[in-house]
Amino acid sequence: MTKPATRKKSPAEQLLFSRTAERLLEASASIRSEPPDRIDFLHTVQCQCGIPYRNPGDAIREWDRKQGGAALRIEAGSAIDPQTGEFVKLGLPFGEKPRLVLIHLASEAVRTGSPVVDVEDSMTAFARSLGVETNGQQLRSLKDQLARLSASTVRMGMVEEGRAVQVNTQIVTAFDLWFPKQPDQRVLWPSTVRLGHEFFQSLGRHAVPLDHRAVAALSSSSMALDIYVWLAQRLHRVPVARPQFIPWTAVYEQFGQGYKRLRDFRRNFIQTLKHVQATYPDARMDLNEEGLTLEHSPPPVAPKTVSMPGFGKGSHGKLVAPPSRKTENEPAA
Repeated sequence: MTKPATRKKSPAEQLLFSRTAERLLEASASIRSEPPDRIDFLHTVQCQCGIPYRNPGDAIREWDRKQGGAALRIEAGSAIDPQTGEFVKLGLPFGEKPRLVLIHLASEAVRTGSPVVDVEDSMTAFARSLGVETNGQQLRSLKDQLARLSASTVRMGMVEEGRAVQVNTQIVTAFDLWFPKQPDQRVLWPSTVRLGHEFFQSLGRHAVPLDHRAVAALSSSSMALDIYVWLAQRLHRVPVARPQFIPWTAVYEQFGQGYKRLRDFRRNFIQTLKHVQATYPDARMDLNEEGLTLEHSPPPVAPKTVSMPGFGKGSHGKLVAPPSRKTENEPAA
């Protein structure tokens, strides 16, 4: 039987693929040879429960994800239109850009120990700090995602030692959400952003360390970022000599949004996982027809390299949400 023809990549797709491959090779070589000179962070709930990969449509106003003892709900919000003075409904954030923004804001808050985060005073400078292309289309996309993220209400819940802990917050605030009328006018915004008090306090207890080189290398793929941060908070909590098996159906439930067929998802997941493993070489796992088996692995950032000024002293274990008594039986957490 003749195999179906594979769609030929466009020149733009080929260039993107080439750049991605180059970043992966450079990051992998660096990660294998030397410790990180920059550490990123992300809240443990956001490591386990991701936001949409693609635009779910403006009619969808809530996004719920749950894995193990962690739960995330994002509620789309509204913003006032400077032209009409009326509130306009904004959609849910989606894609890799809001993920990079969340990592950036959490990292700066942890690094300084302050809920007030300094940001670059222009869209272009901020995009560069995230590793985002700075052409007009990419800047408008970033601006749109920032608007969606800043208008959204985020609810994060965790079950810890039999207690349910919930944080309700607007993580990103005080951004100018609208482009100026003149297309050549510099897009400015306030030079600082204040994180919500509840979110900042929770971040101090549940920040997961990430290697910035890995985040940068995977920055063009929402799924790759999600897999990396999930493994970063998960693998070192797997009991030694007690591998944990996750069936493909559970992996599909966590990462398969947008895929109608499990086999299509599995094929893409396996390919994406190879990219992630290049940036997390100490990750130990095994795949077969039934699913994914996780084994105890060192975290991507060694505990002795982690510093959290302003949050007090603590071991690496205190930076990541501790497993509840039920964790070992919750394969996808």
